[in-house]
Amino acid sequence: MRLYVIGGQGQVARSLREAAACDTDIVFGCAQRPDIDLLRPASIAQALAEFRPDIVINPAAYTAVDKAESEPEQAFAVNRDGARAVAAAAASQGVPVIHLSTDYVFDGTKDTPYVEGDPVNPRSVYGRSKLEGELAVAAVNPQHIVLRTAWVYSPFGTNFARTMLRLAGERDQLRVVDDQLGCPTYAPDIALAAIAVAKKVIGEGWGPKFAGVTHLVGPDALTWYEFASDIVRGAALRGGRLVPISPIATSDYPTPAERPANSRLSTARLASVFDVRLPPLERSLADCLDRLLK
Repeated sequence: MRLYVIGGQGQVARSLREAAACDTDIVFGCAQRPDIDLLRPASIAQALAEFRPDIVINPAAYTAVDKAESEPEQAFAVNRDGARAVAAAAASQGVPVIHLSTDYVFDGTKDTPYVEGDPVNPRSVYGRSKLEGELAVAAVNPQHIVLRTAWVYSPFGTNFARTMLRLAGERDQLRVVDDQLGCPTYAPDIALAAIAVAKKVIGEGWGPKFAGVTHLVGPDALTWYEFASDIVRGAALRGGRLVPISPIATSDYPTPAERPANSRLSTARLASVFDVRLPPLERSLADCLDRLLK
């Protein structure tokens, strides 16, 4: 399988590169600045024409959620226009595109996990830009799969797990929001799942059942406070500091962008259509902490 990934430094892009390096069935290609630029569609089309992929995965995005509130043009340029350019370039090669999206397309008011057909209602610039990216991808490439994920963490990049470890080393006490609920998702797990989806599509040939949105998150739901507690306890077992953590309300930690109170996503479609299931948080977090601390 000739797999081409857009981006090189993000958590999922780096995880895809790692996973592909261990898979002899994959001929891997990737592009990042300055070789290609999501704001220069011609550069994307040229890169795909030269590599001749069987499938394209696009995890590249503007992900500065709070900064997007004051930089909407940049967020939409990357998350909508850049996503469209990648999907269109893949379509010009006659190949499917797997596009990564987010739980922020929902407003978080539902009491149960969101399914793919639930109404979307993003409450932030970031969420709106990602939703418009989903729509743009669907409009230009009928062979599209949108994988919505959430609460991504990994041993690299900027993410909640690394932030908690840093703060636990600097402070004697932490305060973490306890009224937002979601599904922490390990970037290496996302990479393996996306590759499994790609292999199924290539192996069976494109079919209408694959098209559209599929949710891809870890199987365990908890609050940021509970996730932070798991991180700090796990770190302490590996020689880190065990500091107390106090639960707080979202209103006690105001941010420019509104976060969904409920970010849980159902993964029933991921299992039924693609036969993919992510490992439990305990296993994935342990791997992450081992890589960071051992």
